[in-house]
Amino acid sequence: MAGGRVDIARVKGRGYSRSREPEVRINQRIRAREVRLIAGDGEQLGVLSIREALSMSEERGVDLVEVAPNANPPVCRLMDYGKYKYELKKQAAAKKQKSQVLKEIKFRPNIGDHDLDVKIGRIREFLGEDNKTKIRIFFRGREIVHPELGRKLANRILEKVADLGGVDIPPKMEGKNLIMVISPKKNTQGGTNDAKDQSENK
Repeated sequence: MAGGRVDIARVKGRGYSRSREPEVRINQRIRAREVRLIAGDGEQLGVLSIREALSMSEERGVDLVEVAPNANPPVCRLMDYGKYKYELKKQAAAKKQKSQVLKEIKFRPNIGDHDLDVKIGRIREFLGEDNKTKIRIFFRGREIVHPELGRKLANRILEKVADLGGVDIPPKMEGKNLIMVISPKKNTQGGTNDAKDQSENK
């Protein structure tokens, strides 16, 4: 890139048109004969020929980016294309994060192996769908005097889903419940071992 402007030959070489993302036409790749031009600050510059628009983008050292290809004429904006793509990625990541759902599954500290396997399967489904999962281990009566059973179960759960998720919120007691949150692995830096250490120190 020279003077903040994308080199079209290099763009083609990188295979932007082969990307899974919708193709965004920029600079000489814009096919329209005339475009409605908007400056980087939002100023409306009117309808110009593609040659005039390209000349203006070169003078300002920015790219000509087609932002509304289906309009008549297409709408283009003068901007730094690299920054534009970065902002789009940030928006997509934020949208994905908002769509993430916190699921919850309840356990008893003395749960049987079969029931445990069934619930582990549910947790794996949730993590596979990119959702966080809240584990609630609830104690009844005198079970509360043995919180170590809950921590032991929490660590068993983590071991069984370690390939898909990691600890987000370590096991901790809240009243008569031991609470833990597991996130999809790509969203966590901790692992099963970290979770064990933190839970055992509670």
